[in-house]
Amino acid sequence: MHKLRFALLFLLCVLNFRLLADEGHQHAPHAGEVGSVNFPVSCSAAAQKIFSRSVAMLHSFWYEEAAKSFTAAAEQDPSCAMAWWGVAMSYYHPLWEPPTADAMKPGAAAVQKAKALNAHTDRERGYIAAIDAFYSADATQDYLARNRIYSQAMEKVYRANPGDTEAAIFYALSLKASSPPSDKTFANERQGGAILEKIFAQQPNHPGIAHYIIHCYDNPALANQGLDAARRYAQIAPDVPHALHMPSHIFVRLGLWDEAAKSNFAAMNAGKKYEQDTSMNAAWDQRLHPTDYLVYALLQSGNDAQAAAIAKEVDEIQKSQPGNLTGGYVLAAVPARYALERRAWADAAALKPRPSAFHYTEAVTYWARAIGEAHTGDLSGAKKDIGQLKIIENQLLEARQDYWASQTQVLLQSASGWLAHAQAKSDEDEERAVMLLNGAADLEDSMEKHPITPGAVLPAREQLADLLLELKRPAEALAVYEVSMKTAPNRFNSLFGAAKAAEAAGNTPQARHYYAKLVENCAGSQTHRAEFAQASGYLAKE
Repeated sequence: MHKLRFALLFLLCVLNFRLLADEGHQHAPHAGEVGSVNFPVSCSAAAQKIFSRSVAMLHSFWYEEAAKSFTAAAEQDPSCAMAWWGVAMSYYHPLWEPPTADAMKPGAAAVQKAKALNAHTDRERGYIAAIDAFYSADATQDYLARNRIYSQAMEKVYRANPGDTEAAIFYALSLKASSPPSDKTFANERQGGAILEKIFAQQPNHPGIAHYIIHCYDNPALANQGLDAARRYAQIAPDVPHALHMPSHIFVRLGLWDEAAKSNFAAMNAGKKYEQDTSMNAAWDQRLHPTDYLVYALLQSGNDAQAAAIAKEVDEIQKSQPGNLTGGYVLAAVPARYALERRAWADAAALKPRPSAFHYTEAVTYWARAIGEAHTGDLSGAKKDIGQLKIIENQLLEARQDYWASQTQVLLQSASGWLAHAQAKSDEDEERAVMLLNGAADLEDSMEKHPITPGAVLPAREQLADLLLELKRPAEALAVYEVSMKTAPNRFNSLFGAAKAAEAAGNTPQARHYYAKLVENCAGSQTHRAEFAQASGYLAKE
């Protein structure tokens, strides 16, 4: 009897231990591999260990978990001023949207706690002063100006501590964050990339270095230089959702659709797991962000059925968390992409705008509707939606969001161009339509895309080429498609349009080249698009 009781008691203890272990796992979704960071600070040994791991999370923009982890470091060592620096950094998202007033409050409060603790070294006080410069900057200045203030302060830390690689890494990120979107020399990005590449050779498992190299080279001129970092980053921090997604920024720039899709499938699923692990009652913005990139990649390779399933899932989402531009953009962009990329004009015309505090996201839907309406003959509907675009542009200008106002102007001009084409009764009318789309393309080309998007839903220059092809000006159209593909390579519609234009212009070698590339990109997709059938039929005749 005693033996039986002992056996039962032992079994109960084992079961309880397993339940506790399982419970601990459920409440620690951040457990796992986040990369290697060595950021020595004047805190206790126990706090130092937590702090370095927290910085690794911060470098992968896992802001939610970084804030929790830095707070844990502060609890471990109440005198650790740099732990509160880390909390403040977790509310500063330099490459995303400006923090809301609600987000500014905990970030600014963390800075004050860090300052009150009076860090033990000049180096640490420099880090704290740099983020304080951001939070204490004039709130009427735009986000780019405040990023520059932070960058200038961070440069002082970098110059004063030549052996501090973390200072160099954060300074490189600040260069990217403070780069004017209209600078086509990419001077800041080149400088930041050069700083990071030197350190990457010494610290190959550092998540921030790989991450920021990708961001610095996320542009048409430098994308090839980011391919090695892109293919390594997910291996460095395989348990961080954003790290699984980020390589696709380079893959999309280079038109590597299979790699882009795999990257974002993994990131999307990791994001869903994080939602479950944290009992989130909304769609996490870092699950939504790779979802948009995924739909974009799938559509370029003809995987329409998969794209349709994801678009339907996005359409059913009621709420994103946090309620920011990143998540709001995806909720607007995915339905627009799915309709317009497939030339489903009636579907585009039927899109429903979602009210948003970030007005540009509403502009995307009104624009897609206007294009759909112009193509289906609902000219009064197109005029009404173009009117909404004008209202939104003015709202953004009043809010000093000049970049997004300019992006809205691109949408406004391109939609107006299609409306002008639909209304045209003379060559002069058609020339006005061409002029409007050309203006949209020039304006879009003058700015770099924002990191929240894989690219324009429909590049304005691609739209211009589409119009020229409709106007039976194939040689001009081909030239414009080719220019568009320098910025957005391997797009399904650009390849098909270029092939069709070349065929119409009697340029058989180019027609064959672009049709072949389209078929190659769609290999294994089982696409039913008429464009793919036409490309395959053309190649079969040759």
